[in-house]
Amino acid sequence: MKNYKTILSATLLTLSACSVNHVKNTSAGSDSAKNQSSAPAISASLFAKMQIKPTIKIGAAVELKFTVYNDADTARQFCKWHTPFEPLMSKYLDVKDASGQEILYKGAMAKRIMPPPPSSYIKVNPKDSLMATIDLLKAYDISKPSKYTVIYVGQNMSGLTVKDSVAFVYEGK
Repeated sequence: MKNYKTILSATLLTLSACSVNHVKNTSAGSDSAKNQSSAPAISASLFAKMQIKPTIKIGAAVELKFTVYNDADTARQFCKWHTPFEPLMSKYLDVKDASGQEILYKGAMAKRIMPPPPSSYIKVNPKDSLMATIDLLKAYDISKPSKYTVIYVGQNMSGLTVKDSVAFVYEGK
């Protein structure tokens, strides 16, 4: 009989705790919905493409063109953090050589306040695009002749989608 009282008490305590959590989650859900509506809109209609010369001579700049497109009928915005639209302050590209080995990122790493302030968003007008160029040699240890592949991995911060990687051959003079 004593075991039944213990089990019954534990069950009631568990059920009452679940009920309280449910109420808390419901109110938290409405708060997060309010917070999301006040946050800048990041849209899936924004996407980016990267371009790079197929062959680059050692000593020349390794310029990557990064273009953001807005196919929507309304203006959209994206966070410029982890994109070439700001100075190199984080590793948002994976650069790999022909053997698949990742190239060392030697650029700055910035700690950020969250959420990003409104000044860190860039607006793209409807059916328009914006382009930025970055020299990969300023942040990556690209020094040996090889074929290199560049993959954009900053989508979680910027909200931009880049489907394709780009590749180039870095060759001797």
